[in-house]
Amino acid sequence: MVCRTFFLSVSFLFSIVCFGQSGNPFIRDMYTADPSAHVWADGRLYVYASHDIAPPRGCDLMDQYHVFSTDDMVHWKDHGEILRAAQVPWGRKEGGFMWAPDCAYRNGVYYFYFPHPSGTAWNSTWKIGVATSRNPASDFKVQGYIQGLESMIDPCVFVDDDGQAYFYYGGGGTCKGGKLRDNMTEIDGEMKQMEGLVDFHEASWVHKRNGLYYLSYSDNHDSAGQHNRMCYATSRSPLGPWEYKGIYMAPTDSYTNHGSIVEYKGQWYSFYHNSALSHFDWLRSICLDKLYYNADGTIQMVNQTHDEKH
Repeated sequence: MVCRTFFLSVSFLFSIVCFGQSGNPFIRDMYTADPSAHVWADGRLYVYASHDIAPPRGCDLMDQYHVFSTDDMVHWKDHGEILRAAQVPWGRKEGGFMWAPDCAYRNGVYYFYFPHPSGTAWNSTWKIGVATSRNPASDFKVQGYIQGLESMIDPCVFVDDDGQAYFYYGGGGTCKGGKLRDNMTEIDGEMKQMEGLVDFHEASWVHKRNGLYYLSYSDNHDSAGQHNRMCYATSRSPLGPWEYKGIYMAPTDSYTNHGSIVEYKGQWYSFYHNSALSHFDWLRSICLDKLYYNADGTIQMVNQTHDEKH
């Protein structure tokens, strides 16, 4: 997330809008961003999202993570709020700044990872918090934060076929990755710079297909009214080095983008956010579209749909 100063009209500040539900964006009764999608053992697809609070004040008011799930990619259940800044014992007393999260599962426990500052000087005090639950969408309790990390954001956890979990995070042009211990709350060894990425900005996400690892992320593109594009690189190792492959999603109508890629019932999907409902950068909405691969494993450009059912 990159904060920008902006102004809102009085009429916009005091407007209250309610939305129905169909097509993209697929959540319309609240503003959401940074969708982290996972398929768990119960057969449902879950999306862990950050929450843009209206009226916005840049990205600092973000708070109150929600979880949504589906079993048909059309009908979505809002499981409600699972965590807010006020529940983080080590967090900044001013609250807010609950940015892009992720979730992982091991041995009956769901691990929810979230970035949050521990001080008023938020940009230099980021920590990656960990909350746990026996349920995928409720009863999360903050356990602490991952020790020894730099002040960066956008946690991503990828669990490989052999059960080894890997942790990635970054921001501001830096992306690092490393192994997680079995307890899922400690780094095993040192974090390593992810080499081979081109114009990395933030929003790292790792998935695997046919033995090939994919690291997707948003770039720094910002010219002529165009904003973050979603790019990707591939490797035969979960920690690289990576080979840059290009862009798989053009800019949306939002200054930022943050996505995840997941397979569900034989179809791959790209999750992302835009500002289609609010037409404003910091009131975003999560979307999804089908994602396709070429025969050589490269990703085709995602066709961003609007108000279309999947």
